[in-house]
Amino acid sequence: MKSLWDLLFPRKCILCGCLLDDEDVLCQHCRKDGPNYPTRKTKCQFLDSYTAVWYYKENVRRSLLRYKFYHGTNLAPAYGRLLAARIRVMYPEGFDLMTWVPTASLRKFRRGYDQAELLAKAVGRELGLSPVKLLKKIRNNRAQSGLKNAAQRRANVVGVYRLTGKASVEGKRILLLDDILTTGATAGECARMLRTAGAKEVHCAVVAAGEKQSEF
Repeated sequence: MKSLWDLLFPRKCILCGCLLDDEDVLCQHCRKDGPNYPTRKTKCQFLDSYTAVWYYKENVRRSLLRYKFYHGTNLAPAYGRLLAARIRVMYPEGFDLMTWVPTASLRKFRRGYDQAELLAKAVGRELGLSPVKLLKKIRNNRAQSGLKNAAQRRANVVGVYRLTGKASVEGKRILLLDDILTTGATAGECARMLRTAGAKEVHCAVVAAGEKQSEF
């Protein structure tokens, strides 16, 4: 028998929005036929590897845009659970530190939250690993989504991030989290800063990734 809460606020699929019965956070259709990212690691400049739950398209794209720009913070726990499950499979050896790609202070103020930080906290609860803020964004650069090609996106993020000094990264294996990775320019620049500071390895895990990258 459903509770009053379930009757007033019925659970919906986080991708297509259809009402759920016994399913957890995804309906059977989206669980089976969503744009699922293959169980693999992918190469990207300055990153040792990255992986994702889905490809960034269709209902996944609409869901993440709702999360990122329309106060869809209720989606963070579900994303975190699914991403943590992928991380356990792809990186069973674990990590020394877990952090996230930070948003600019002005954007966080206007939006009311940092979507990657919320995601990192949700993943951390699942993995039993507390996220540490290793990076800060020191310049409010143009949004990557408004740039046409990979070269423009790489140029747009150069020098945008700095280390916070809150934890030593020397010799550490680091997991970097974000909601979306398309060309990899942003995550790559964060990884460059961490590796310059002495990180041994930097791997990235995201909710959704673009399709045009090299795999291994």
